[in-house]
Amino acid sequence: MSLKPNAKPVLEVKDLQTYFKTDAGIVKAVDGVSFTIHEGETLGIVGESGSGKSVTNLSIMRLIPSPPGKIVGGQVLFEGEDILKLSEAEMRNIRGDKISMIFQDPMTSLNPFLRISTQMIETIRLHNPGVTKKEALERSIEMLKLVGIPSPERRINSYPHQFSGGMRQRVMIAQALSCDAQVLLADEPTTALDVTIQAQILELIAKLNAQMGTAVILVTHDLGVVAGMCDKVCVMYAGRIVETASTEELYAKPSHPYTEGLIKSVPRMDTAKKNERLFSIEGQPPNVIDLPPCCPFHPRCQKAMEVCRHAYPPVKDLGNAHEVSCWLYLDEKTKEQALQDATLQEKA
Repeated sequence: MSLKPNAKPVLEVKDLQTYFKTDAGIVKAVDGVSFTIHEGETLGIVGESGSGKSVTNLSIMRLIPSPPGKIVGGQVLFEGEDILKLSEAEMRNIRGDKISMIFQDPMTSLNPFLRISTQMIETIRLHNPGVTKKEALERSIEMLKLVGIPSPERRINSYPHQFSGGMRQRVMIAQALSCDAQVLLADEPTTALDVTIQAQILELIAKLNAQMGTAVILVTHDLGVVAGMCDKVCVMYAGRIVETASTEELYAKPSHPYTEGLIKSVPRMDTAKKNERLFSIEGQPPNVIDLPPCCPFHPRCQKAMEVCRHAYPPVKDLGNAHEVSCWLYLDEKTKEQALQDATLQEKA
């Protein structure tokens, strides 16, 4: 799980903004998200439901339904090229070939009317026109064997309904990696699977990451999974990243009150006391329609200050590649100036 020395950045997301236009107002599902992932690295994106995790992945793949959604700003640099500026035809050449995605629900991600062989062969030949049907079939069988499908030569001719949920998820992973993708987006890949199968799928992704050097972006709400698999973590809240750090640093020194709450809400064997109740973050996530220009976590935060209710905090570098957006770490002069500016804007 350690990053290789001199690993190159393979994907850079800069100030990504994805909004949805609804009758009730503008939903800022992703509002200024930035991060970098390197070759062979596993990046975890965590947060409550509705925080913008899945929309971030879909934006990278340019799979946002339009209308009502639209990527309104930012850059997604893959090998230095902004893929948000590519034509749809050019983007199709990248999807599944250079950047692949494992979707949340393996039950509905495969076409129920087509054999597994047909779907996998189509993917391989689409991105490799010179490959024959026989070669594509052999590659498909090889990938199914790699992900642990028993008797792949026989099972490849089955239909999706003839596989269990865990086996379908393995097929999805095999299909996603069949073209040697450099980046794998795993959007809660263990949803709706039982605990035993979850462990097998996560172990498989980690194994492929180590063997093939694929960069992985793992979207999840399970902090236990993050601790065991990820090199780096981005914590999202209300469409923004509120804290970024290495996994070890984040768990040892959580800095944002939201991150602290998430980690405290997970049961621990080493510090648990008898009959002690788990910590719970009070309140509910905010309505992301027309959010005010302040810290959206302040109604639930036990450390909230006056400036939190009026202005959004800038990113503060805490050292050791640890960044946080919280007024707790800004000096008094900066807070006073931000409060004055926000007050003037509110009066205007």
